Amino acid sequence: MANDQDAASSYRPATVAVTVGRPPSTPDAPMNVPVTFASTYVAGGDVEYGRFGNPTWAAFEEALGALEGGRCLSFASGLAAVATVLDLVGTDQVVVAARHSYNGTIMQLADLESRGRLKARLVDLTNLDEVIAACEGAALVWLESPTNPALEVADIPAIREAAHAAGAYLVVDNTFATPVLQRPLELDVDIVVHSATKYIAGHSDVLMGAVLTRDEELYRVLKGRRDLIGAVPGPMEAWLALRGLRTLHLRVERAQANAQELVRRLSAHPAISEVRYPGFGGIISIVVAEGALAADLLTHKTSLWINATSLGGVESTFERRRRWKSEPATIPEGLVRMSVGIEDVEDLWDDLERCLDDLH
Repeated sequence: MANDQDAASSYRPATVAVTVGRPPSTPDAPMNVPVTFASTYVAGGDVEYGRFGNPTWAAFEEALGALEGGRCLSFASGLAAVATVLDLVGTDQVVVAARHSYNGTIMQLADLESRGRLKARLVDLTNLDEVIAACEGAALVWLESPTNPALEVADIPAIREAAHAAGAYLVVDNTFATPVLQRPLELDVDIVVHSATKYIAGHSDVLMGAVLTRDEELYRVLKGRRDLIGAVPGPMEAWLALRGLRTLHLRVERAQANAQELVRRLSAHPAISEVRYPGFGGIISIVVAEGALAADLLTHKTSLWINATSLGGVESTFERRRRWKSEPATIPEGLVRMSVGIEDVEDLWDDLERCLDDLH
């Protein structure tokens, strides 16, 4: 590729997102890496077989790795990435995780615990003493910051100190913040995880995950697990994710600006009893004062906001999270998670206000 991480180290994130992972800049060279559809390679090189590597993945991994400041491995989905990291934990070892982590992560932990693979300790991320105490004897500590959908923010340095003192790996799911707003590897976190389906790809058309680390031995172990299990992305998905990554900084900036204005207005509306927002990013959680039925009505009455379970796309989506039976009971029945897109904020507010006024 034309730019490696050393060359990109002098660039700011917006420039890295645009420039890294492109072909060499030579006359008549394409500006973009082509999609390489290949399951088999001529023997004698570093790849050999389609489960071990692909030039299109490599370009995506180079670009996201440069943004996060580590080495990147791409996966077939965010949950494939989660599963591979949890596979680092030995039988009967302890995993500490925020109780309001992504539902798929919590379900994986519950499944592994039910089969005797590991022991899960779910903690209240807002209680730092509880989190630090739970790190004792743990093999891995799993954080989201902000959490999904409660939007709690972790004290990463303090938890890192406790996790490392216990000899545990510290993992941060950085899907919500993205490397535009937060770079956990710079805080001496061991592993960063992304659902690249969300903000990284950014257009609601890709399923992909990613894992990043600065530890070369961890990288080799994780790559070995990916190669063996085969949880690899398709080349077309990797190409789409890389194309989406090129505008990550612009999309995050616009979504964040929209979210901050909506938070100001939502906080003053009588139909809303609580607004949860960590101060950055494009995700807001609101609690509708009249409870679950009113929250469901809100998500079905809008014309611009889309009732959908995913997030991080250019379009604004929202959903009542407790409609999922597996969502923790500590999430309010009337909580609606809102993924703010890049539309005009006045149109987003007009659509919300009309429906909220009907509820009040």
